[in-house]
Amino acid sequence: MKIAVVGAGYVGLVTAACFSELGNEVICIDIDESKIRKLNEGIIPIYEPGLEELVKKNRKEGRLHFTTDLKKSIRESEIIFICVGTPPRDNGEADLSAVENVARIIAEVMDSYKVIVEKSTVPVKTGEKVEKSIKAYNIHKVDFDVVSNPEFLREGSAVNDFMHPDRIVVGCENERAKKAMEKLYSPLKSKILFTDIKSAEIIKHASNSFLATKISFINAIANICELAGADVEKVAEGMGLDKRIGRSFLDAGIGYGGFCFPKDAEAFIRISEKLGYDFKLLKATQEINHHQTKHFVKKIEKALWVVKSKTIGVLGLAFKPNTDDMRFAPSIDIIQELQKEGAKIKAYDPESMERSKEILNDIEYCENPYDAAENADALLILTEWNEFKELDFKKLKSLMKHHLIIDGRNIYNSDDMKKEGFNYISIGRGDV
Repeated sequence: MKIAVVGAGYVGLVTAACFSELGNEVICIDIDESKIRKLNEGIIPIYEPGLEELVKKNRKEGRLHFTTDLKKSIRESEIIFICVGTPPRDNGEADLSAVENVARIIAEVMDSYKVIVEKSTVPVKTGEKVEKSIKAYNIHKVDFDVVSNPEFLREGSAVNDFMHPDRIVVGCENERAKKAMEKLYSPLKSKILFTDIKSAEIIKHASNSFLATKISFINAIANICELAGADVEKVAEGMGLDKRIGRSFLDAGIGYGGFCFPKDAEAFIRISEKLGYDFKLLKATQEINHHQTKHFVKKIEKALWVVKSKTIGVLGLAFKPNTDDMRFAPSIDIIQELQKEGAKIKAYDPESMERSKEILNDIEYCENPYDAAENADALLILTEWNEFKELDFKKLKSLMKHHLIIDGRNIYNSDDMKKEGFNYISIGRGDV
């Protein structure tokens, strides 16, 4: 099938690469000329495991193309995916101006039947607005269908998530569009849940908000465990064995970050308000998440007594492993708060340091974990990269000024670390 993917950001690029891998002819469009030029040169703007290989392979085989020519791409395509950004406004609502603009151009240009797919995360009833906009500008009066097809891609495993999805959600209200989407996704052999458009739009926000709530819940439990002298790891294990609950997303830490959970939770609160519902549970989820970084800073303050003039090593800057994404990363608030108190920060992350430099100032960026630990009064674990789980602790101990590790991701066993001679502080284990 001939597919246009509008937007070469995270979702658009992964979507375009994966659909081309499934044998489709895909054109990926973006207004950023520099980004398109780099993509045509084989330079991938984001770090995502497996994506670079997929892009290079399918460009070489002639199935994947990059361009800034939206109008030509619309005319040549059967299915058009809208994957443009929907950033939050100051009030938390999603900014849909890019979606509206693309819809208008599609309407003005299309001269044959098109399936127009919302892939961007959008508020419920956006499909109605897209359809209305296209009807208003449909110069050639051709038939079309609007479809909602939310993405469920996790940064760090997006390619695998696309190719092996738990489910595919398609909101459509016309048999012709349904058949087109069935044909498109048939190679994946995965369950397709067909719904009305509004339900599909809500599924995305509801899913992300529930996962955010689950994270905040276990972080609240971790705080209770610390007060009680219990172990949140054992509590989470016991909870997770209940098949109604499950173990996933029950890892206590310094809170969720990234672009999706904070943005989508806030947007869902605003969507609910517009519909006349006060989503108090989701507001509490956000409050707990905001508190978690502050709680972690207090742990550091308690352990160091005086933060001013202390050297603090930081391992991990990205909001999660296997990505270079720094958006809403907990490390930002933690580091900035410590800097306000006069701490000197040395940091290392395998992938996100260049992006971090755009956000965080006055940091000594290091070439490896050991450089970050050298002469440090304390070492913080802020992202659970696998390489941090395999450190040489004897070497680490010899480099540090004080043998203090404060682990915001619980990647080490408390007893093992104490045997290694470290003062080890983690989350929800009663060790503070």
